[in-house]
Amino acid sequence: MDKGIRLMLVSVMLFAVVMVAAAPAFADKVSQTWKCEMDEASEDEILVKGKDWVKAAKSVEGGENMKAYLRFPVAVDATGEVDFVLEVIFPTFEEWGKFWDNYSGSEAAIMDDANAEAGIVCPDSGVWEIDSLN
Repeated sequence: MDKGIRLMLVSVMLFAVVMVAAAPAFADKVSQTWKCEMDEASEDEILVKGKDWVKAAKSVEGGENMKAYLRFPVAVDATGEVDFVLEVIFPTFEEWGKFWDNYSGSEAAIMDDANAEAGIVCPDSGVWEIDSLN
């Protein structure tokens, strides 16, 4: 193979590897957001259960610096089956990854099962990179 072509191929591959590996490093934070449904629970009950879950989740390795928010719709168009939204925010993708690596079997995971039995479920989630505009 011609030396120039090899050099160009290596440069393109190196650029691709750096961009894929470094992309999350530029994010300010990472957010995971769930669309949730509740059968018979009230907002107050959801808040209490949510605070208990956050306390348990912060004891999971990687969750120590997690922030959590509940969003209840006030004026929202087309929420579908969504009664509220749960959002957790981590300072880094590394902490988010550690949290999920250690979540299974944790007290917070056990609470998820109990909440599901009580009719509080959050079946859909998305992970978002957060970049500050300020």
